[in-house]
Amino acid sequence: MKKFLWKYLWVALGCLIASASINLFLVPHHLLSGGVSGLAIIFYFLFGLPIGLQILLMNIPLIYVAYKLIDKDYAITTIYGTIVFSVAIDATRFLSSFNPLDDPILACITGGIISGVGSGLIFRVNGSAGGLDIVAAVVRKYYSFNFGVVSFAINCVIMLIAATLFGLKLAILTLISMFVSANITDKVVEGFNRKKTIFIVSYNTEKLVEVILKEVGRGVTLLDGEGAFTRQEKRVIFVVVSLTQIAQIKLLVQEVDPTAFMIVQDAAEVMGRGFTLPGTRNI
Repeated sequence: MKKFLWKYLWVALGCLIASASINLFLVPHHLLSGGVSGLAIIFYFLFGLPIGLQILLMNIPLIYVAYKLIDKDYAITTIYGTIVFSVAIDATRFLSSFNPLDDPILACITGGIISGVGSGLIFRVNGSAGGLDIVAAVVRKYYSFNFGVVSFAINCVIMLIAATLFGLKLAILTLISMFVSANITDKVVEGFNRKKTIFIVSYNTEKLVEVILKEVGRGVTLLDGEGAFTRQEKRVIFVVVSLTQIAQIKLLVQEVDPTAFMIVQDAAEVMGRGFTLPGTRNI
């Protein structure tokens, strides 16, 4: 029960942040967002219809699809997120009168950043605020389409409508805002505490393991490998380190075995002993 309460709390916080960014930075400069929200903002500019109410009404058929094609629990979570987001965006409508940034370029970037943080908080706890999230869930479950392509196509249609109605400049600024928002969302979902994974292929693995454990203080995993050309068995060292430990690892490898083969890769999120406590997640 406590887990679900925390989830709904974070979804509500994410919805509040995202809705505030729309009213503070996007609406005052006639900028849009993607998906259902973007359509709602277009009708708001044209007819003055409340954005939140439109979002709620537009999501009703999508939620029905989620209930029929996906599962009941997902539909309930989506209903909660959609209602909270719809209420929040209309409740924060007064923020559009403040217009804290006069420059539309700064507004689109700032709005994208804050909106991305809000969306990231929602997705980080596997929540949903409706809209294209439902389309994504259906596409993942029933079709082999890449949702990124589907989402991009839908948003391109929205941008074409925006360009036709409000001008090309607005559409381009909106695309910038959406790009920033998508990247920030990914960062929040994956976690800012990025690590590096290192694979080391060496004929002196025992010595390397010893110095890494002693000098760096990180756990090491040994993998069995075989050279495809020589058919010679090898031991592959696998270790996860922080960014500040990369240089130290390189120096140690160079000292112990200058001929070693080393690959360094990004690790979006690392959980477990030495990085995060078991069962916890940075939100």
